[in-house]
Amino acid sequence: MKPVVFTKLSVMMLLEYFIWGAWYVTMGTYMSEFLKSSGVQIGAAYSALAIATMISPFFVGMVADRYFAAQRIMGVLHIVGAVLLYFATQITDNTAFYWIIVFYSLLYMPTIALSNSIAFQQMTDPGKQFPWIRVFGTIGWIVAGFMIGNLGIEKTAHTWEMAAGASALLGLISFILPHTPPKGRASDANASSAIGTEAFVLFKDKPYLIFFIAAILVCIPLSFYYGFANLFLNEAGMENAAGKMILGQASEAIFILAIPFLFNQIGVKKMLLLGMMAWILRYVCFAYGNADVNLWMLYAGIILHGICYDFFFVTGYMYTEKKAGEKIKNAAQGLFTFATYGVGMFIGTWFSGFTTDHYTVDGVHQWKEIWYVPAYIAVGVMVYFIFFFKEKKEIKTA
Repeated sequence: MKPVVFTKLSVMMLLEYFIWGAWYVTMGTYMSEFLKSSGVQIGAAYSALAIATMISPFFVGMVADRYFAAQRIMGVLHIVGAVLLYFATQITDNTAFYWIIVFYSLLYMPTIALSNSIAFQQMTDPGKQFPWIRVFGTIGWIVAGFMIGNLGIEKTAHTWEMAAGASALLGLISFILPHTPPKGRASDANASSAIGTEAFVLFKDKPYLIFFIAAILVCIPLSFYYGFANLFLNEAGMENAAGKMILGQASEAIFILAIPFLFNQIGVKKMLLLGMMAWILRYVCFAYGNADVNLWMLYAGIILHGICYDFFFVTGYMYTEKKAGEKIKNAAQGLFTFATYGVGMFIGTWFSGFTTDHYTVDGVHQWKEIWYVPAYIAVGVMVYFIFFFKEKKEIKTA
């Protein structure tokens, strides 16, 4: 890969995830501060990305890939998205804000797949080259949190303006990215292949079916973290909470390096169980943490993100690929994403919102009781997994 191409792709990934990290992490705090939103309203706003995750495969697989050059449609989506991000700061009504986030999410989520397509098109050895490009996405998310924290704009609309500026910049840059032509009308994309229905054959394999159900259920505790952790940390008195939360992405980047080694050494079941145990520990830390003597527990809850996410979701993608085999691996990964970040997160975001409202008394969040709920759910999923998941260390294709 030529250095100029590597540079363009790296900048693309950095901005792609910088945009997401700039508005997504602090949205709950922004809504609570400026829109006086309830837990249900915050949960609903976060569900927008889940809705977009379920819809975007149809857009990318059946429209974008077939009729348009990937870099051009990504440019248009990000430019229009920049307008919506800025417009969101002018909204004072929760219902209108929700629809702005829905429309923006429908524009943003397809760009994840489009950016991957652009990158893969330029690679001779994706297995070795893609991680070096994708890591800039994690760096972009970390940079966004670092800037928000150090500029002191966490509780302001400036986070959205920063995301809008980055979106407009990436939109313009997209037009000079390497050309990624459409696949044309001859492409065999259809509604069923868009969400990976070819991979339904995996459900005949009992261990994978047990894992698949557990993966959807684990998205409920994940939703609590994404939707309410920043609001909680601010109310708990942690200074520069958004800046501190980048420690979660840093741990994610570190722990992901250990996964290939551990996957082969201890097996998929122990890896997934370690991830579930980390979810339980995280929410226990949040339930009993504070900005005083138990400040370390707040930090622990943040840093555990690396184990929580990598040891379950990244391991889950690897397990899915091994189970699927070469023929249906793309369909299987699409199905796994649709089920977790689509269906699972949709359920989780709404449930976390209702739970937060249920444990809010006279406008005061009862955070200990709130964090108990995802902890109990994680315990339930872990017990279910221990008793029913029976997978051999040597994974065979389903």
